[in-house]
Order: sequence, then structure tokens, then C-alpha cells
Amino acid sequence: MPMVEHQGRAKAGVALRAGFSVIVCIIFLIPVFWMLSTAFKPRLEILSIPPKVFFEPSLEGFVSLFTVRSTLTETQMVEYANRKDLTWIDKFALDRGVAIVGPSQYVNRVKNSIIIAGISTILAVIMGLFTAYAFSRFKVKGEGDLLFFILSTRMLPAVVVTIPIFLMYRQLGLYDTHIGMIILYTAFNLSFSVWLLKGFIDEIPKEYEEAALVDGYSRWQAFIKYVLPQSLSGIAATTVFCFIFAWNEYAFSLMLTSDKARTAPPSIPAVLGTAGIEWAAIAAGALLFLIPVVIVTFALRKYLLRGVTFGAIRK
Repeated sequence: MPMVEHQGRAKAGVALRAGFSVIVCIIFLIPVFWMLSTAFKPRLEILSIPPKVFFEPSLEGFVSLFTVRSTLTETQMVEYANRKDLTWIDKFALDRGVAIVGPSQYVNRVKNSIIIAGISTILAVIMGLFTAYAFSRFKVKGEGDLLFFILSTRMLPAVVVTIPIFLMYRQLGLYDTHIGMIILYTAFNLSFSVWLLKGFIDEIPKEYEEAALVDGYSRWQAFIKYVLPQSLSGIAATTVFCFIFAWNEYAFSLMLTSDKARTAPPSIPAVLGTAGIEWAAIAAGALLFLIPVVIVTFALRKYLLRGVTFGAIRK
């Protein structure tokens, strides 16, 4: 009987923890659900009080996001409606009294985000991996001071250093350029990458490399054969966190770009329509902007959980 009671309590505890986890997940997903619903709401449904949970979905927000529109007079609407080259998007806009005059800059902004965030993340992880390996395996003079100096680059808020960087970039010709933003994001992510990867490499026994060196391997061959495979979980975790920072970064992109290298975060909230703020377009843009982060996280999920818990459990 005591054994049965113990098993019953254990099952009840598991069920309680599972229920609590589900409730927490639902709470965290409420903003995502609200963003999803807002992206498909018509304008009048978005501004209704109290907010409506059930509504007829509409693509108005996505059309507003990807196009630039102009308000039509009644005469212009009649002339525009008689055209035979109208697409379904044109007819959709015409029903709302506007005409599509061209594509928006959203696609270009997302493309800039992919280029800048992707390249800066790759550079930060590669350089951070080699730097962390050097600090972990070799005796570096002033190691503590150097590591603190590297970490100190992340201590100041972005707003504090934006103006000096802006002035420097204007002098160097890096303002509103992809290379300038890639360098900046790489520099800010590098400190995080070094500290995180050093912790992972410290957990890998040095005996593996020493045995490889005795067998005739070079230091580079030992690194590739033994250290790198065991560091994949840490590299995956570092990649996800660095990519999320570069993908979501707002202040630098707002202050240091204007057109050519402007990324999506400062562009999405600035979506304006013919009658004010396009909340549906903003929600649609944020929803589409969320997809690449989900894809990267999902692709690295195999290593991510092990990476964030690596070293927490010791034998």
C-alpha cells in the first residue's frame, strides 16, 4: 500500500507540473495569438470596444503591409473600376476606396534584416568560438582583465553609444550601409559569444586533445575532430541567442540607417495608412517577422535544449 500511495503521489505531482506548464505556455502565447488575430482583422474590428475575439478574417492588413496606396475620389473610383487590368489585390483595395500605386519597402527591409543578422551572427559565432577556445586552452596573460573588457562592451545601453558611433560612421562612410551594421552587430554579439562558448569548451575534457596530439594530430586537427563536435550544442545555443539579438535590434538600426540598410524592426511600427496607423499591417508585419526566428530555433532544436543545460548536471 505505501508503494501504491507513493506512485499515486508521483503521478499527481507530474500531472500538476504538466498542468502548470501548460498554463504558463498559454499565458506566454496570448500576445502571439492577439498579434495573429489582429493581422487578420478588418479595420473596424480592430478598433471596436470591447475587442472582438470572433470575426470574419480579412487580408486587409497584409495588403496594406506590402503595398503603397492612394485615396480615390468618386470620379477616380469609377474610372479605376472600369480598367480591365485590375488584379484581385487592386479590386480588394478598390472596395476600400483606395488604389495601389506601388509596392512597399517591407520586403527590402526584411531582406536587409536577413543579410545583416545572418552574416553578423555567423561572424560572431566563428570568432567567438576561436577566442573562447584560446582562453580555455592556453594561458593568456591578463586573462581576467581581457575577459572583463570583452564583457564590458555589453554593459552600456545601445542608446548611450549610438551618437558617438553615428558620428564615427558618418566620417568613415559606414552610415546606412550593410557592412557598417554587420560590423556593429558582430562587435556587440562577440562578447556574449565568447563568454557563452568559453563555458562550453571548459566543460570538454582536455585529455581528448592531449591524446590526439600524442597520436600525431596537429592542434587544428584535434580541434576539428574532438572539440568542435562536442561544442555543437553550445554553438547552436549561441547562434540562436546572437541571431535573436541581431534580428530584433531596434535602436542602432533606427539611428544608423535611413534607407539602404534599414532593417524591419524600426520600419514595422512606422506603417501609416491613408487614415492613420495601420494596426492590421503592423501586426501582419510583426507576424511575418517572427517566422525566421522560429525557423532558426526549430532547425537547431536538436542541440538547443542540451546547449542551454550543458554543465548543469554533473556525474
